[in-house]
Amino acid sequence: MRNFSISPDLTPLYRSAIGFDRLAQLAEHAAANNGSNGYPPYNIELLGENHYRITMAVAGFSMTELDITSEGEKLVIKGSKANQKDERKYLHQGIAERGFERTFQLADHVKVIGAELENGLLNIDLEREIPEAMKARKIEITSARLISE
Repeated sequence: MRNFSISPDLTPLYRSAIGFDRLAQLAEHAAANNGSNGYPPYNIELLGENHYRITMAVAGFSMTELDITSEGEKLVIKGSKANQKDERKYLHQGIAERGFERTFQLADHVKVIGAELENGLLNIDLEREIPEAMKARKIEITSARLISE
């Protein structure tokens, strides 16, 4: 059985929508990266209307071997194992001890508010902070004409 991959053609979106080019680029990037290896496994939870948590299984990594950076709208989590000096002889090795780099694209106004490592799980808490200028506001209706002629 053959597996065909069809990438979406977003050219019509570029022609008719102004300012949505970033959204189209995200869709193209997501379609191109559907073959990621899935290591390490992670969950993304919605904790509240504007609160999120990424939980990543990082068994065997210490806090000093993990690095979290947030730059612009990208969150990058890296794990690098220190080289072990003693050679181990495994009969079965089911726990991956390799380094990783996982990148998440954050939406506008989503900020990382903290991270903790507990029982082999790395929890990263995020929050969407909507600026006051973008929040819904009530418009008062008056009967008098506001613009003088």
